[in-house]
Amino acid sequence: QIAAMLRDYHWMVNEIQRQRKILEDAGEGLTAQYGIEGSLPKPKGAPNDPVYREYLRREKKTKWIERLEQKVLFIQEYSKAITNEREKAVLECMLDGMSMIAISRHMGLSERHVFRIRDSIVDKMAKMAGMSGMAEMSGMAGKLRPEKRCG
Repeated sequence: QIAAMLRDYHWMVNEIQRQRKILEDAGEGLTAQYGIEGSLPKPKGAPNDPVYREYLRREKKTKWIERLEQKVLFIQEYSKAITNEREKAVLECMLDGMSMIAISRHMGLSERHVFRIRDSIVDKMAKMAGMSGMAEMSGMAGKLRPEKRCG
């Protein structure tokens, strides 16, 4: 799970930024009612109401953004476990969105070696998360093992 979060970090940060902007900008003209009526909960039996459907879509989107934010914050918090300079370089490249092959070429290392460094990063972050007890609190318990690479 941590390896997947590291791989996806770059696009998750960009997506959080993009979705926040969309949710801020698109808020005008969606409320059909004003005053007290506008603040009351809508009836559950209004599936054909486009305003209500838009509300549900945005609510779903907001929860998805919150899940992405939790993953990004997890990586930001536990990346301080990485103290080795070579591991830091690989981590920064991953967070910048580089592929493992691109990192390998950039650093002049074999792909296999870069994957070993990535696995070491994942292990250190998992150990730090496990020691702090944050894994259980953030819903990451049982998901901290590095992904096994096929091939």
